[in-house]
Amino acid sequence: MKIVFATNNAHKLSEIRAILGDKIEVLSLKDIGCDADIPETGTTLKENALQKARYVWEHYHMSCFADDTGLEVDALDGAPGVYSARYAAVRYTATLPQSTDEQLAPASHDSEANMTQLLADLGNNNNRKARFRTVIALILKKDVCPCGCTSIKQEHLFEGVVEGEITRERSGAEGFGYDPIFRPDGYDKTFAELGADIKNQISHRARATAKLADYLMRL
Repeated sequence: MKIVFATNNAHKLSEIRAILGDKIEVLSLKDIGCDADIPETGTTLKENALQKARYVWEHYHMSCFADDTGLEVDALDGAPGVYSARYAAVRYTATLPQSTDEQLAPASHDSEANMTQLLADLGNNNNRKARFRTVIALILKKDVCPCGCTSIKQEHLFEGVVEGEITRERSGAEGFGYDPIFRPDGYDKTFAELGADIKNQISHRARATAKLADYLMRL
């Protein structure tokens, strides 16, 4: 079975392919010739995941899935949440006068800037409780004509959550994003210290992907 994962993020692709194994061939956006910067303008993880998956469906009419992931920190009222990948840029821009040029804001997906901003916002707060949440939106192409000339789409959602806490400093060199400052419950190491093998068993994305894989295997 072939399915498109609406991303070109090498880290995400590696994780997903390792979790799904060789029974499902996962194609990237690059593999299908898509180099578009797919919009993510939703206010929730679900909206963003669906937006990306629907873009692939509408332009390529292929079965596909997309994910959106957010880090939710209790002491920050659930932030950065849907803005996790561009947290530093959002926070920087929010502090500027309207007349100020925003070009100096940190780039989107700047992991180092995002972690620095998050640790600064938490400061010495002893409430470090947080969780990673992943939502996967799956769109399956279902032929309604024996020859395949007519098809419809079926949409499904899968969610995975891992509880943990934010450390006071970075630790570990593996993983990506906030992995060096997130320590999952039940472990004394961050995701960046635990390594891909363990992370791919217990992470938010692993849990959401396990539900996706279970569904796909039963088709």
